Amino acid sequence: QVQLVESGGGLVQPGGSLRLSCAASGSISSLVFMGWYRQAPGKQRELVAIITRGLNINYADSVKGRFTISRDNAKKTVYLQMNSLKPEDTAVYYCNVRIRPTYFEYDYWGQGTQVTISS
Repeated sequence: QVQLVESGGGLVQPGGSLRLSCAASGSISSLVFMGWYRQAPGKQRELVAIITRGLNINYADSVKGRFTISRDNAKKTVYLQMNSLKPEDTAVYYCNVRIRPTYFEYDYWGQGTQVTISS
């Protein structure tokens, strides 16, 4: 069983920065990827960024050039550095970890952390 604990959300002004962290407990030795999703009020959850076991990275077009995802294997932690934040980045951000210990894949989600961009 994998548990995820997120931190780093908050209220910032447009143009500001935040850094989200997501620490995993339990075994993620069969990691497929770690990533971040977000869900704004009235909208579907959407991918923000993922980083694979092999360190391949994908970003949503809306955050390219502004957000950076990284991973610390020793700490089993994934980070999302968010710069040049815009009001449309306001959402609950969720950490996601996918593992494949056997034939099947398993997804785990954090509890979510609120990010609000407002002046």
